[in-house]
Amino acid sequence: MAIEGIIGRKIGMTQVYAEDGRAIPATVIQAGPCVVVQRKTKAARTATHKNKKTGHTSTRQVTDGYEAVQLGLVEDRKVKRVTKAMKGHFDKASLPPCRVLREFRVDGGDEAKVGDKVSVEQFSPGDSIHVVGTSKGKGFQGVVKRHHFRGGAATHGSMFHRAPGGIGASAYPSRVIKGLRGAGHMGDERVTTKNLTVVRVDAGKNTLVVKGSVPGASGGYVVIRKG
Repeated sequence: MAIEGIIGRKIGMTQVYAEDGRAIPATVIQAGPCVVVQRKTKAARTATHKNKKTGHTSTRQVTDGYEAVQLGLVEDRKVKRVTKAMKGHFDKASLPPCRVLREFRVDGGDEAKVGDKVSVEQFSPGDSIHVVGTSKGKGFQGVVKRHHFRGGAATHGSMFHRAPGGIGASAYPSRVIKGLRGAGHMGDERVTTKNLTVVRVDAGKNTLVVKGSVPGASGGYVVIRKG
């Protein structure tokens, strides 16, 4: 199995027209290009470490326990304020720093290696994909918006409109049961939209047009995996 996925950035929504004249709501994603920053293997391998102060070089056997590749999204803007740990991580791969890194599982026989390029050309119109993103944050919300509570009557004098109502027993068990739906922080969480259809692929501009909506705001990072 090759690397079946890519990192992207949501540009926004638009509509495209099918051959029969139907208007299709679609999302445009800047997908890639990506580069393999690290190769993780299940089998043991020899790792070399050089002490910068003493110049002494040591070797040891290490294993990651699973087969995967770490991809970095190549962007036009320069990455600033890179920590020393991440700088060493990219220096080891002889690559410039990337702002966004994500892992993709591969088979043990996959020959992907550090420095390989991953582009949007792996997708074709009609392909089914899953898109993972971070939903829009909506702050602190009440039970009507957050959990779709019906609320009380809107008429004058009811005195009960959007309040949560009773939240538990009194004498027994004298506590609020765990998992009770209530007001609180809403949004800003990992969301996966499954089985979206690829409408168009532009390899020259590294863009992907997908039927329907994907999680998150415009400019947010997403992960695209083949369905």
